[in-house]
Amino acid sequence: MKIVFATNNQYKLSEIRHAIGKSISIVSLKDVNIFEEIPEKQDTIEGNAIQKAQYVCNKYGINCFADDTGLEVRVLNNRPGIYSARFAGPECSSEKNIIKLLGELQNYKDRSARFRTVIAYKEESNIFTFEGIAEGTIAYEPVGFEGFGYDPVFIPKGYNQTFAEMRLEQKNAISHRAKALRSFIQFLTSRYK
Repeated sequence: MKIVFATNNQYKLSEIRHAIGKSISIVSLKDVNIFEEIPEKQDTIEGNAIQKAQYVCNKYGINCFADDTGLEVRVLNNRPGIYSARFAGPECSSEKNIIKLLGELQNYKDRSARFRTVIAYKEESNIFTFEGIAEGTIAYEPVGFEGFGYDPVFIPKGYNQTFAEMRLEQKNAISHRAKALRSFIQFLTSRYK
């Protein structure tokens, strides 16, 4: 079975392929010759995931899933949220996003946060969503070299390491994306036995 994942982010692709295994073939937008920018103009994580999946499925006629993830920091009123990837502005990078986040948190003791992922799957006229949440805290400085995005400053609840210090297998057992993905895989395997 082959499904298009509406991304060209190699880190996300590799994380999801690793979690899914070989039973379902996950291909990227590039693998099916889609090179345009996929719209992401909603004001919620769910809305963005749904918009991306619907856009690809409706325009190209292929079953598609998309995800959207946000880092929600309690004392920042759940910011950066849907703006997580662009938190530091138009010329942002993961490093600049982290610097901005740590700067905004410097006067706060409460550093509780959560990563939230929503996966939206679109096939024909149906759309399904799956959510995963990882609770944790924001470290005072970046630690570790694995993963991507905010992984060097996110310490999942019950651990004393950041996501960026964990092996992929360990992160995949507890991450927000992995939790949403497990629900999605259960759905696919029960639906397409």
